[in-house]
Amino acid sequence: MIRRVRPLAVAVALAAGLALSRATLLAADGSITGVVSGQGATHTVVYVEHAGGSFKPPAKPPIMDQHGKAFIPHVLPVLVGTSVEYHNQDPFKHNVFSPDYGGFNLGAWGQGATKNHAYDTCKKAPCVYRQMCLIHPHMLGYVVVLQNPYFAKTDDNGHYTITGVPAGKYTLAVWHDGKLSASSQSITVTAGGKTTANFSLK
Repeated sequence: MIRRVRPLAVAVALAAGLALSRATLLAADGSITGVVSGQGATHTVVYVEHAGGSFKPPAKPPIMDQHGKAFIPHVLPVLVGTSVEYHNQDPFKHNVFSPDYGGFNLGAWGQGATKNHAYDTCKKAPCVYRQMCLIHPHMLGYVVVLQNPYFAKTDDNGHYTITGVPAGKYTLAVWHDGKLSASSQSITVTAGGKTTANFSLK
């Protein structure tokens, strides 16, 4: 006797299987958390120096705004290949350019307009691009281009958390926008576990 399988039942079973597989994959990932101490720790990027695999940049571009004659955020970490969307909220024109890694100049534009730039030429991360404005020379921000998506920026108290990191051994490093630095650390991330790594800027 041949038993016919209903298409709806197959679809439900497949959906359940995919959900279970996704849940298993997520459970296999770990997290890295800690505190960066020292003056100016709020402008610090904590990142995994290198991770195996290929990574797609986000479909929705992160935003760097120009408001009050300042780049907001002051520091923006991104995965290599990411396109950053630049806004202007000020009631006058701004310009965005960078002299680093061959440089680029997006020209000037007024309030409410936007422009984009793709950071896809970084050959050895991290690549740090200074963000400057020809119209307002005092303005300065940074885009930090990284090899993988396992990074985070510290909050106002120096805390950071990196989630979704596959189990394995890594080197964890920090980047600071000033003259301060901290030694990198060798860490091990376990499946579903939380790894703690603290840094002191000097």
